[in-house]
Amino acid sequence: MHSENRIFIIGSGAIGKALAVFLKLAGREVVLVRGSVDKESSRTERIRVETANDIIHQAELEIATLSAFDEMNGIIVLTNKSYGNEHLSSVLKTKKGSSPVVLLQNGLGVEQAFIANDFTEVYRCVLFVTSQSIDDRSVRFKPVAFSPVGIEKGTSATLNTIVKHLHTADFPFSSEENIQHTIWKKAIINCVFNSVCPLLETENGIFHRNETALSLAKRLIAECTTIAACKGISISADEVEETLQQISKSSEGQLISTLQDIRNHRRTEIDTLNLEIVKIAHSLGKEHEVQSTQLLGELTKLKADLNITDHK
Repeated sequence: MHSENRIFIIGSGAIGKALAVFLKLAGREVVLVRGSVDKESSRTERIRVETANDIIHQAELEIATLSAFDEMNGIIVLTNKSYGNEHLSSVLKTKKGSSPVVLLQNGLGVEQAFIANDFTEVYRCVLFVTSQSIDDRSVRFKPVAFSPVGIEKGTSATLNTIVKHLHTADFPFSSEENIQHTIWKKAIINCVFNSVCPLLETENGIFHRNETALSLAKRLIAECTTIAACKGISISADEVEETLQQISKSSEGQLISTLQDIRNHRRTEIDTLNLEIVKIAHSLGKEHEVQSTQLLGELTKLKADLNITDHK
């Protein structure tokens, strides 16, 4: 493990801002890097995070772009939208040195661009938090559980060091040996939230309040766990439903990221959720098993695309 302890958070959305504030308040050296723009001057901004019981956390953060760094020695954490990974993997390849890359992103296969570019240390984190932007400098944040981090490529020693440096009381992390099980489980849950909620224009609490919405969720869960089993990932539908209900209750009133993206006329990550599972199902000759997953994914993608087109 390199000796530098600086943490570079690429992606200045609601997750990136919250993580950066908590790390800075814990005394870590952290810089928030904007991944969607480049060649802008570095600056300092006061970022505000609201947590439970209206507790306010604030910190002065360094905000930079990728061109500000010839080398990025430390820990590189990605909280950007995963559709930017192919471009980022090309840019970071010349800057990262021996720094590990940690992906705090939803979906399946989001690490593939880094594996293909021969990154030697790639780690996946499954987020169990909700975070929603209030304005450009404020977010509302709530942890649901510890967010596990596991190895795609790398070592247990580096994994433990990463968790030690990222963990805070307000944004807790843990190491996870079997990260693929957790990745698939969370991806299936996200297939439900990130298609049903945007299409219904509703918040996360719908599934524990409405039996019809829960019934639709169960249908998607059954389809997706079938495909997971075909890939050697054993996940029970009851296990997924229990976690989905827990998240629905604990994030009552919060808007899922895909609905936030649609309302802000941005591209969504549905390609790495419903549509990635559909792609995997087709590769296995199981396309008939994911009809509801495919329909809701395609409708969500269409809604997002139309919203972007109409906004131009």
